[in-house]
Formats: sequence, C-alpha cells, structure tokens
Amino acid sequence: MKTNTRTLCLIGMFVTLSLSGLSPAEAITESDLSLEILVNGQPLREIAARNATYVEAIQHAEYSLRLRNRTDRRMAVALAVDGLNTIDAKTGSASKASKWVLGPWETVTIEGWQIGADNARKFFFTSEDKSYGAWLGKTSNLGVIEAVAYREVIPPPPPRSPYLEQEKKDSSRMRSGEPSAPQSAGKAAPAPAESLDEDIAATGIGRKIDNRVTRIQMQLESNPAAHLRLRYEYRQQLVHLGVLPSSEEEQALARRERATGFDDFDFAPDPWGGK
Repeated sequence: MKTNTRTLCLIGMFVTLSLSGLSPAEAITESDLSLEILVNGQPLREIAARNATYVEAIQHAEYSLRLRNRTDRRMAVALAVDGLNTIDAKTGSASKASKWVLGPWETVTIEGWQIGADNARKFFFTSEDKSYGAWLGKTSNLGVIEAVAYREVIPPPPPRSPYLEQEKKDSSRMRSGEPSAPQSAGKAAPAPAESLDEDIAATGIGRKIDNRVTRIQMQLESNPAAHLRLRYEYRQQLVHLGVLPSSEEEQALARRERATGFDDFDFAPDPWGGK
C-alpha cells in the first residue's frame, strides 16, 4: 500500500503533508486559511454563538481536521487540540510551535497525534477523564481546536552575476531525524491537576495509522496570517449553553408554529352549565 508523506514543523522545522484531494466545504475561515472537523469524511456543522464557533461532538467518533491554504504562498500552521500541539503534544506559543506546512492552495487532512516519523494515532471524541490531555496531566484547554498560520518569508531575488550563475543555490529544505514523539502509552499517566468530568467532551489518542512525515526548515513572517478557533461540546452541554435548543423545546416550538387563532365559528363553552 502506498504511504503518503506529510510535512511537520518543529520550532522552525516543518514536515510535508499529503494532499487530501477534497474540495473545500463550508468551514470556519479567515481570508488565508480554513479549518473543518470531519467525521466519516463529512464536516460537522458549525454554529456561531456566544462570541465563539461551536460544533457538536459525537461520542466515541473518530475525527480529523482539514486545513486549506487559501493563498498562493506557502504557509506553516500551528495546530493544537485541547491545547496540545498535534505534532509533539507540547504546550506553548504558536510562534514557537512545531507546524504543518501547506503549499499554495493546498488542502491537507490531519487525522491524529503524530507519534513518530511514520505513524500517528487517531483523534476521537471521549470524556475529559479519558482524554489524552488527562493522561498527560495537561487539562487547562480541553474542548478547543486552534490553528494559527504563518506565511513563508519570500527572499529578495539574488543579484545577477556571471560568476555565480554556475554555482548551486543552497536549498532551503533540510532533512533531519524523526520528530519528537509524545510519551509512550505504556508509562503511568500523571495525575491530573483538577477534577475532570466524564460527561464533557475532550479528545483521546486512538488507534495507530500510517502517516509518514519529514522535516524541513523555513523562514516565517513574525505576525500570523490567520488565527482560527473551534470549540466542541456534546449536545447536552450545547443545550445548557444555549447554543442549541433542547429537543423538548424544539417539539414545543414546532407545535406552536402550527397554532391558529380561528377554526370553525361557535360560541364559548360555559363551564357552569348555564346555572
């Protein structure tokens, strides 16, 4: 079976991702970048509410993240799930994070946590207490997916010189060993610093999949070109937050939509029976 090669960025170093080959769908979007959560290849519906963008998590479902570079420039994207970098599970600033590289107009799909140069482990919706963040003892940012994109710096053209035309140009790509991987799942999990909920959504680290990566070096602009954030919750929490109506409320509202003021002409019934 053919293995796709993807691109990661480790604090100034990047690894190349395979093209998804999928046409863009509706997604949370800034002018330079779009982000979608996919389940079974289909994007989850996004809901704007409370000055945020929400999606409804599906319990135990595996999911992936689709990024689209909407420019003619190569860019690197820092991508975090539950506050953990999807490449090395580290926390910190987006500017210093390891990043995924997207070519001009490229669409890529990130399916899980990158645990080595050849493999990743799938994202899936689970509870806070069973999440990857809980296993790592990093639970401050559960329920959030964030992408921050930086454009590649375009170097000025070199001066024309007859003495240099035959010289080989230095390549901006440098290959090195595999990216640092998260802790082995065989080790004991650190104790979480706070009480976690078994009914609230978070992301787990699931089955192993093939996902070959290689690292390259890039020079990036200091200011981000796009900054996107999605929040995911199970339906019960979305109802509690007022992002979605309850099913009982939906039924009641549907009944009220069918209400009319008049039907057939008649007189009002007398509860006293004429006495």
